[in-house]
Amino acid sequence: MMSSDSGLLHPENPIIVGFGGACVDFLAVVASFPKPDAKIRSTELKVQGGGNAANALTCAARLGLKPRIISKVANDGPGKAVLDELEADGVDTSFFVVSKEGTTPFSYIIVDSQTKTRTCIFTEGYPPLVSEDLPRANLLSALNGARVVYFDARMPETALVIAQEAFRQNISILIDAERPREGLNDLLELADCVVCSEKFPQAWTEASSIPRALVSIILRLPRLKFVIATLGKDGCIMLEKCEDDAEGSHLEEIDVDSCLISLTKRKDNSTVMPTCISSSVTKFRADGIGCVCGRLYFGTAEKIPPSELIDTTGAGDAFVGAVLYAICANLSPEKMLPFASFVAATKCRALGARSGLPYRTDPRLASFTN
Repeated sequence: MMSSDSGLLHPENPIIVGFGGACVDFLAVVASFPKPDAKIRSTELKVQGGGNAANALTCAARLGLKPRIISKVANDGPGKAVLDELEADGVDTSFFVVSKEGTTPFSYIIVDSQTKTRTCIFTEGYPPLVSEDLPRANLLSALNGARVVYFDARMPETALVIAQEAFRQNISILIDAERPREGLNDLLELADCVVCSEKFPQAWTEASSIPRALVSIILRLPRLKFVIATLGKDGCIMLEKCEDDAEGSHLEEIDVDSCLISLTKRKDNSTVMPTCISSSVTKFRADGIGCVCGRLYFGTAEKIPPSELIDTTGAGDAFVGAVLYAICANLSPEKMLPFASFVAATKCRALGARSGLPYRTDPRLASFTN
């Protein structure tokens, strides 16, 4: 790690590459979600860049990394706005594909200020990005010197071409698995790390609980170093695979569900800020699925006062952006999970996926990483 005069430390290799969605978000805040055929007024409106990959890389850039993004927009007003906003935040857009005609992707997002929920209506751009849009020379240039390549699992055909090249170059691959998608399985086979939504593990594995599903994911994806399931206000769960199989052979098997219960009981309910509780290296058993040698982590979320909770749009993307920083900075899971949870919670205090994202100079961030 290189030293820094304030805020977060600069990782020795801060270059990352992200492939996936970049769009424009039209965010409308309403007093309550409308009933069918109703007419209501918004209380606030914001137009801002969006898209999973673009949001996560914006977060990573503000934390001090040097992200390069591969995506596609049209040569229209919204497309120019997407590029300008990313560039202003320090994201390298030189590998964007800009179509001469067509439309840039966009989302309508309805934010319910009463229930603190957001509803997204996404419209794909046209023409879609295909692998022929990315010449091999451009791909090699984009990957040159990268520490991590991140995918939000969109545009699977092109994503797989990029992931296969990253795999050949031994670059770490992180997948954001929001939900089962076409082509996702092929990407996951190449993944070193997976961050997924609360619903994904059981949907993908058909296991009866999230911890059991995480065991199944580790067993199904032998390259995987860790998998994290984000749980919103309930925090997150991470299963890290133990690299030393010989060490695991001497351990007693423990039911993974029981282990998580024991970890959650150690939670300090009086603590507002995110924390992490971990098991020792253990052989986790999931009946009917198998055993995995590793460590289980339970990360708590920050308790945000209701008056400060504005919008959860992009909270998962912020979490992923912080995980990307943590990987580049070689943070331990005990530091990574509270750090990522804090970054996500900070984002939730402002409207839109990016307005509340913190910068590396924020002195509160250093307390999670030092």
